[in-house]
Amino acid sequence: MGAERRNRGGAFGDSAEDTLNANTTRFHRSQSRAVARAAAENATVGMWLRLALAAALTMLALLWTQQAFARSAPESFADLVEQVIPAVVNVSSTQKVPQSQQMQDLDEMFRDFLDRREGQPQQRPPRGGSSLGSGFIIDPAGYIVTNNHVIEDAEEILVLTHDNEELKATIVGRDEKTDLALLKVDAKRPLPALKWGDSEALRIGDWVMAIGNPFGLGGSVTAGIVSARQRDINSGPYDDYIQTDASINRGNSGGPMFNMNGEVVGINTAIFSPSGGSVGIGFAIPSNLAKPIMAQIKEFGKPKRGWLGVRIQTVSPELAEGLRLKEPKGALVASVTKDGPADKAGIRQGDVVLRFDGKEITQMRGLPRIVAETETGKTTDVVIWRKGAEVNLRVTVGELTEEAEQKTLASIEAPPSPSATIDLLGLKLSAITDELRQKHQIPADAEGVVVVDVAQSGPAAEKDMRPGDVIAEVDQKAVTSPEEVSQRVKAAQDNGYRVVTLLVNRGGEFQWIALKITQ
Repeated sequence: MGAERRNRGGAFGDSAEDTLNANTTRFHRSQSRAVARAAAENATVGMWLRLALAAALTMLALLWTQQAFARSAPESFADLVEQVIPAVVNVSSTQKVPQSQQMQDLDEMFRDFLDRREGQPQQRPPRGGSSLGSGFIIDPAGYIVTNNHVIEDAEEILVLTHDNEELKATIVGRDEKTDLALLKVDAKRPLPALKWGDSEALRIGDWVMAIGNPFGLGGSVTAGIVSARQRDINSGPYDDYIQTDASINRGNSGGPMFNMNGEVVGINTAIFSPSGGSVGIGFAIPSNLAKPIMAQIKEFGKPKRGWLGVRIQTVSPELAEGLRLKEPKGALVASVTKDGPADKAGIRQGDVVLRFDGKEITQMRGLPRIVAETETGKTTDVVIWRKGAEVNLRVTVGELTEEAEQKTLASIEAPPSPSATIDLLGLKLSAITDELRQKHQIPADAEGVVVVDVAQSGPAAEKDMRPGDVIAEVDQKAVTSPEEVSQRVKAAQDNGYRVVTLLVNRGGEFQWIALKITQ
């Protein structure tokens, strides 16, 4: 019986050892499943952590992008206004009465006397004139920046501060070319002053704020954005205006334009307005242009500008092709002032100035401003394009004086000579004769080939070339006969060029003209 039970136990039951082994196996299986579950849970948690981290990084990138490229409008400009408005002033001036006006006033006074005797009403015109504008204090010692046109021909200038203190002002100096002026008032205490900002750091779309004295109403605040930069409104040789849609009206002239750090980045100067009121197009002189001029006026009583001694013109796409430039850029030299800085440095007629003092000349009008801003007496690098290659020169910048300007004008009135060409250009040419010189009033010192006829439908007619024009150079090489012109044009065509450049003398004034070569 016992043996039987043992056999049944061996056959159908577990011994203690077998039971222990089975339990151990089940434990290991359970432990493995637990480990697997834990690993799976850890993998899931890790995946979610990675996803959360990626989402957070993406959100941070989006926030940074919005911060960098799409700043929202400030909730209020009030704090900024409180910070800067004490240094903004109203400027009023009384203009001098011309001698003719004084005589007219005497005549009117006599008429008034007669009218009063006859019982007629007295009606006299106002004497002199007045001007209202704005300004801002740039130095606690009492130096004030405004526009030249606000104080031009002023007999008396009064400055009204933000706390209603009226002070007499004197003119330290002014600059008609940029419409800037510096005033000085004698105050009994240091005045609140503003700081210059970097106008080059402005981007189109940045917020700006203007404060001024529109229509004599007193300190008024407007805000807007930078609508455009480097605007040329044909007001002077150094036009480089900031355009804004912040409301600027009559009386705002000379007032400051601020960035959001409370720094002056512009001087409000002009508006475009068919009606006389603001239409959202105002212009300000950049601070980077005004700051050095104000410093020079403060030190010397006038601006000291650099002078190169050249007359320049725009490089059109056709001229660029004719000059073998890859793109239309730089400033093309039309004439060089004899014994001027450019002449002494070896710059020649027909050169294209590409870089000056390390600055790229992308447009012709950029060169006068860059030269003017360069310290007089400084020797600097100039990179020019001459006959298909870049040439490096060194030039010592002169000072732009009235005498220097007269020399430049003289070089325009009596320069060397221009150019023109044959059937491929729609031109009929001739050597210069005494008869043609007299007929077309060609200057006595003009050299080259004279245009005697222009085909109505040719390339020359499209560029308004006329009989009497004298062609001095073709592709920057002097010509003395119609045959030379023809040869130069044919050579350009054979080399695959579609345009030739002519240096043309018209009545003593030079200009470069690019003509297409017809097939």
